[in-house]
Amino acid sequence: MGRNPQVSEKVRLFIAVLALQLCYAGFHIVSRAALNMGISKIVLPVYRNIIALALLAPFAYFLEKKDRPPLTFSLLVQFFLLGLCGITANQGFYILGLYYLSPTYASAIQNSVPAITFAMAASLRVEQVNINKRFGLAKVIGTVVSIGGATVITLYKGLPLLHEQPHNKLASFANANPILNWTLGCVYILGNCASWSGWMVLQVPVLKKYPARLSALTLTCAFGLIQFLIIAAFVENDIERWKLHSGGEVLTILYAGFVASGVAFTLQTWCIDRGGPLFTAVFQPVQTVIVAIMAAIILGDQLYTGGIIGSTLIVIGLYFVLWGKSEEKKAGNHEINGDLATHLLDQEASQKDDAEAAIIP
Repeated sequence: MGRNPQVSEKVRLFIAVLALQLCYAGFHIVSRAALNMGISKIVLPVYRNIIALALLAPFAYFLEKKDRPPLTFSLLVQFFLLGLCGITANQGFYILGLYYLSPTYASAIQNSVPAITFAMAASLRVEQVNINKRFGLAKVIGTVVSIGGATVITLYKGLPLLHEQPHNKLASFANANPILNWTLGCVYILGNCASWSGWMVLQVPVLKKYPARLSALTLTCAFGLIQFLIIAAFVENDIERWKLHSGGEVLTILYAGFVASGVAFTLQTWCIDRGGPLFTAVFQPVQTVIVAIMAAIILGDQLYTGGIIGSTLIVIGLYFVLWGKSEEKKAGNHEINGDLATHLLDQEASQKDDAEAAIIP
């Protein structure tokens, strides 16, 4: 009876992390469906961020009203850069990559984000690299294997695994030069991964100065929206492109804003708080499997041998990196506990010596 609450907590966490991956998997499908309907590649992220900002701003204002540090010009510049990296470049590269690739391969390449994040953090000395330890070597090997897998997907398409199927409305672009478009799509998604990783690395020093996380995310989203609107002023100035002409278009944008940016963010925060970032990241490949199934059924997407080989390498690399991080954390805790035990023993010995000195006349 005493273990039931623990079991229930684990079940809730497991359901929550699967729901998180389902939300993100659905976003891949919905984004591609939006492009198939003809929604502009700049209009979709603008509407998505308007909805996300409308959701985040009230919670950030009221929940962190007393804890929010004052804003300085330096912080504003840093939030501008976070918006440029984490919103504008991240979402912009993603939607461009998705235009040329299937949702399955976009999701598969995104599994390389932990490895790219580690590589960036190590180069900026935010992350320590110690190849003399097993966990340090595992992180390095995992990074190389994961990035190698992404390279395989980019450079080698391979043979189709399923029978050729009728493609969606955007298939016409592939008739001109399918290999070039495939490569271009992979490069864009890698740009999305690099931007995403850079955003996570750059958040570390900013959140130390400005620990109000919801407010920081709201400001980042606000700057990203402003940047998208500036780009839209030059790229998408036809008012007709901003109009939504069907219920399907409205639903795709609502899903992108409410589910992908609202519900998914809440679930991710809860999962990381209860299970830790490592537990949450381990389930990332589940998203790719869900996307592959949904894309094959709903969109009739094709799978290729190069994508399967590259995806497998990315997942292997991902688990090497995550295992290395887990072992590094255990080693750090063990070292702290050892230092604490040594300190307590030294203190006890010192107290014993003092007591004996007091007894001796």
